[in-house]
Amino acid sequence: MEDRPNVAAAWCAQVITLFPDVFPGVLGASLTGKALDQGLWQLDPIDLRIFGEGKHRKVDDTPAGGGAGLVLRPDIVGKAITFAQKRRRLPLVYLSPRGTPFRQETAARWAAGPGVCLIAGRFEGLDQRVLDHFDIEEVSLGDFVMTGGEIAAQAMIDATVRLLPGVLGNAASTEEESFSAGLLEHPQYTRPAVWEGRSIPDVLTSGDHGAIAAWRRAEAERLTRLRRPDLLEGET
Repeated sequence: MEDRPNVAAAWCAQVITLFPDVFPGVLGASLTGKALDQGLWQLDPIDLRIFGEGKHRKVDDTPAGGGAGLVLRPDIVGKAITFAQKRRRLPLVYLSPRGTPFRQETAARWAAGPGVCLIAGRFEGLDQRVLDHFDIEEVSLGDFVMTGGEIAAQAMIDATVRLLPGVLGNAASTEEESFSAGLLEHPQYTRPAVWEGRSIPDVLTSGDHGAIAAWRRAEAERLTRLRRPDLLEGET
């Protein structure tokens, strides 16, 4: 892996990981993969193992104070972060179940910047000192624990990349989907007009754009109230 600055202007996702070969994974398919090929964004997996010590490139050690599992060493992760920042200085994020929840506004904030450097943890996580030293933001995909951060990284990158200019064919779609207005998305329908005895709601075929907009808003509010009332807690 060449240690050189990356001066390209495209939005960049760096991922510090023990499993760089799993990237791009699903990110190489569909719209994100096409956008990657077109240079609309960049992916820069960084292999944490090459910074390990000894014959087996060890990157972890037992927890201070005892306990099960292993902890990623701060000196090893620190070297990887320094290497990443030489290539391109990006905001640092550690994927952790104790982090703040990843939301649509998180993706929008990341998309508005130059990119993000995601640290995919393993084992019992990172030594707290490396988090403090580099002032690393902690972000969680959800209230559950995974074996590592690679799947979470791909999910977060996907959610962010689709907001970049030129990635989606219809930019308006990002304005009408779930969470963009603080609500879940309204139901969607398409042809045939009748399927298994179920019809498309008449309002959607009426041609009355005002009525359609009102129906979609009412349905979004109904579904949000039913399934995610927490999203409405801030409303008066």
